Amino acid sequence: MQRRTLGSSNLEVSALGLGCMGMSFGYGPPADRNAMISLIRTAVERGVTFFDTAEAYGPFTNEELVGDALAPLRQQVVIATKFGFRNGKPGEGLDSRPERIREVADASLGRLRTDHIDLFYQHRRDPDVPIEDVAGTVKDLIAEGKVRHFGLSEAGAGAIRRAHAVQPVTALQSEYSLWWREPEAEILPTLDELGIGFVPFSPLGRGFLTGKIDESTTFDSSDFRNTVPRFTTENRKANKALVDLVTQIAARKRATPAQIALAWLLAQKPWIVPIPGTTKLHRLEENLGAASHALEPDDLREISDAASKITVHGARYPESIQKLVNR
Repeated sequence: MQRRTLGSSNLEVSALGLGCMGMSFGYGPPADRNAMISLIRTAVERGVTFFDTAEAYGPFTNEELVGDALAPLRQQVVIATKFGFRNGKPGEGLDSRPERIREVADASLGRLRTDHIDLFYQHRRDPDVPIEDVAGTVKDLIAEGKVRHFGLSEAGAGAIRRAHAVQPVTALQSEYSLWWREPEAEILPTLDELGIGFVPFSPLGRGFLTGKIDESTTFDSSDFRNTVPRFTTENRKANKALVDLVTQIAARKRATPAQIALAWLLAQKPWIVPIPGTTKLHRLEENLGAASHALEPDDLREISDAASKITVHGARYPESIQKLVNR
């Protein structure tokens, strides 16, 4: 597995990480715990060193899962987790008060069975707490040895700059893929200027870019995608044009659509590290195979030109969640 450094920091990770959220939260009932521990450990065997979780995933159960899976392998891996919701529950609202950040850090250390958090993200910006206070609190946690690196998730360029002035931001985690390219306008140039790495979540469009989802697909009643406008039956049908494009390129490159979607992301910047999630071993192996499918400049131009002519239908979040983004 190739390695990448997140921005100008010294945090080196595998070129592809593993998003662990879906193992216990968001995409239907939690998967079998023992099977997920095995999957995470297999990922390490395959060269993955970067694992993403959060107290809100469950809540709490995903951190416990990741902690149990990686405890015997702790020195080989980088673990990222997040703070920012009241009582760890997104439905209860935001909470990034300094005392709450400290509470989360201590609780997460226990659940993750470790003495330090490698990368500690603010999950969403809290308008009631100045970003400078958030950055300052994490700076103190870094000085105390509880945290190694500071990150932000779904923050806007202005907030990134303000936070970075207090405590250097190692990475921004936000959605980025062929069907959500908004970060290219303002976020990517800001990160490039400041030397901050980028960790795209949902790099496969919550599964849509794999080509395995169409207008006839049904989701479990607890699956988050039931609430996402982009996943209505009509919008899935309309958005198939983008999947068709990726599928055509994949056939020519002897790859899968998922591998092309991930290879496209990897080709955008050397400091981009996508974190696709899965609960299946064959999908893990498929995703990791993307690192060996380098796209040529002509391929990238073709994809970009064709994608620019395709209108993606539907918002990526329901309105209640969208208002928390890019503050």
